[in-house]
Amino acid sequence: MTENPTGQHRRAGLPARVRTLPPWTLLAAGAVAGGLLGGAYGMLKTPTYTATSYVVAVPTEKSDPATALGFAQAYGRIATQVAVLGDAQVWSGVPVRTLRDSVRTATSPDAPMLAVTATSSRPDLAADMANAVARALTRHAGDIAGATNVELQQFARATKPAQPSSASSTVTGLVGASAGGLLGGLALLVRPRRSTDDSGRTAAVPGPAVAVDAHGTL
Repeated sequence: MTENPTGQHRRAGLPARVRTLPPWTLLAAGAVAGGLLGGAYGMLKTPTYTATSYVVAVPTEKSDPATALGFAQAYGRIATQVAVLGDAQVWSGVPVRTLRDSVRTATSPDAPMLAVTATSSRPDLAADMANAVARALTRHAGDIAGATNVELQQFARATKPAQPSSASSTVTGLVGASAGGLLGGLALLVRPRRSTDDSGRTAAVPGPAVAVDAHGTL
């Protein structure tokens, strides 16, 4: 019993159509995979804590606020130098290299204030490092106050942070989902396109024409 060629074509094409997924599945798969990876990264990554200590530059009777502002900028640049960190390591109990990698300073162009920020996986150590560098910097400024006519005074001590400053697993999951969806969209744009007709079947290629003889008859 011979089978209908048309039926053969339909049965042969059915598994291919079943295996072919809609284009939007690439976006969904990328977003889901990225979200899972981002959330796992946020859960497994060691949290980071940040603490900040503030010092302010105060002019003496022989100086003025503009001079204090200029020296606040200068002290912000030297706060992470060895001369300052050498004293800070004694009070913080960590090596100079750790202080150099973990401590950052920031100054304001309008106020003679200096922020000393430290980051660590331990909240108490973050506060200790920030306070130690601020204390060392204040002491260094006091030693040369007779020449600069500017003193550094502690404005606010760093306190032990209660919450980590690093991104939570929810945030990393959302970022991962966005990145995964973007990669899925790029894969959708560059994927090879199949030559199909409107019904989803591969377009038929016409067979070779039958040759004619020299007299023009078949």
